[in-house]
Amino acid sequence: MKKIIDLIEAEVVKAFETAEIDTKFAKVSLSNRPDLCEYQCNGAMAAAKQYHKAPIMIANAVVEKLQESECFAEVTAVNPGFINIKLSPAYLSEYLNGMQEDERLGCDKVEKPETIVIDYGGPNVAKPLHVGHLRSAIIGESVKRISKFMGHNVIGDVHLGDWGLQLGLIITELRERKPDLVYYDESFEGEYPEEAPFTISELEEIYPTASGKSKVDEAYKEAAMQATHELQQGRRGYRALLQHILNVSVTDLKKNYANLNVSFDLWKGESDAQPYIPAMVEKMKNEGFAYMSEGALVVDVKEETDTKEIPPCMILKSDGASLYTTTDLATLVQREEDFHPDEVLYIVDKRQEMHFIQVFRCAKKTGIVGENTSLKFLGFGTMNGKDGKPFKTRDGGVMRLETLISDINEQMYQKIMERGEMTEEEARATAKIVGLSAVKYGDLSNQASKDYIFDIDRFTSSEGDTGPYILYTIARIKSILRKYEEVKGGVNSLTIGEATNDSEKALMLELTKFNAMMENACEEHAPHKVCAFIYDLANAFNKFYHETKIMGEEDEKKQASYIALLVLTRKVLETCIDVLGFEAPERM
Repeated sequence: MKKIIDLIEAEVVKAFETAEIDTKFAKVSLSNRPDLCEYQCNGAMAAAKQYHKAPIMIANAVVEKLQESECFAEVTAVNPGFINIKLSPAYLSEYLNGMQEDERLGCDKVEKPETIVIDYGGPNVAKPLHVGHLRSAIIGESVKRISKFMGHNVIGDVHLGDWGLQLGLIITELRERKPDLVYYDESFEGEYPEEAPFTISELEEIYPTASGKSKVDEAYKEAAMQATHELQQGRRGYRALLQHILNVSVTDLKKNYANLNVSFDLWKGESDAQPYIPAMVEKMKNEGFAYMSEGALVVDVKEETDTKEIPPCMILKSDGASLYTTTDLATLVQREEDFHPDEVLYIVDKRQEMHFIQVFRCAKKTGIVGENTSLKFLGFGTMNGKDGKPFKTRDGGVMRLETLISDINEQMYQKIMERGEMTEEEARATAKIVGLSAVKYGDLSNQASKDYIFDIDRFTSSEGDTGPYILYTIARIKSILRKYEEVKGGVNSLTIGEATNDSEKALMLELTKFNAMMENACEEHAPHKVCAFIYDLANAFNKFYHETKIMGEEDEKKQASYIALLVLTRKVLETCIDVLGFEAPERM
């Protein structure tokens, strides 16, 4: 289904042609003065120079032709040469009925679907998720859903940190506590136990203990580094322990990500990229890209147009160990081999920008990915507390993600129970849904690259630009539709009629922006544009609701039109919150 602005522009193009003015000037935009008109064309002023005419003369000539179109209720030329446009109510209702009849609400899928790999997790195994993991998960999940909705083949990868020193630290600490475990016996040739020698709680305590010891005990740190090296060299018992760590950690991670309504298609980690490193390094050496510098193997990635220093991309350290750059490059080798992606998108803290500049340039230069493969870095800003500093617990520590979610759910539960309209069970279930909307909308309504203040009191408010406000709007619509169905029957076969008042037309106009907004949000990987749209749509609906007696309307045809408009509004809102990664309760 064509975007309404394209349909309007097609009419304006015909008018410019008939008036013998170049159609390159027939660009239509949303009005920046909605009190005067709904759409506008400013091309007459740009055309004036080419045609040596006053802009108002050109505008009048175009307007004369536009007045013959049935699409418009009013078209006027305004000094010095603006063309102001208002849509015909009949044309507008016809467009909305077309949206209503389309299962995708008038939003076509992309003509050329791409295979997109999105890297948006990045937690380290053996550590609990904390608030620092929140933004990549929330933004990544929404970008994935928007891209899938628009028809792309999207693969989400958690990309676990499972290959660094933290594994050596865990192996070393576990050996001190349980030295008799069979995994430490190098002569053992049998099958290792299926059950892990630790629980998730024990694992989460082992790592910080080991990390603390390594900072004050040099011998302990050396032992951990040696364990890491032996693990990476393939020591059988250590590889078995790694598998236990992964199994226990991933089970817990899946549970916590599920509480955020976040999922991944792939649960791969840095360890999965290891088999690809030797051949990749050898190829870089043989083809003259990699060379030794101060004992390390590096690839130059600077370009002549650089305005700042871009250091060489380090492939191997002087001791032959791999780095993040190595595993990220090897992971690209793996992704290219498995999926041949058109685009690989990394949703990571913006402070890692230099790392990804080096990785992307190295991947392109060495032929790991082809020229047509797009490598993108969507760097997000910091989630700060009300003091403007990175969000912490009251005692200054890093807050666990499940603690944050639990606190917000409890706050929503208390608010719901204060109204006394739900049982405790229903209030708990509703609080969980609304709490998630508060967290996700609070984050996604900000442009990803910007820092933002995480304000629980504001995010959980049912007023203003918040998730709960959007959900209250949907719940209000559902309530009206239930009442109508109880009295009059089904709502899905009703037709949207012509607008009878300004607030109704304003709501209709907001709905027509849906397909253009989704297309733009997908192209720019911008969930905040979905948030801005549904906030405007919710405001338009609530104004219409307060100014219109929907259930009290005596004219049945007019009332049925109102209800049909509400059905479409609900569908659009629910489609949008789904791509943002949350849902609406039946009532609030």
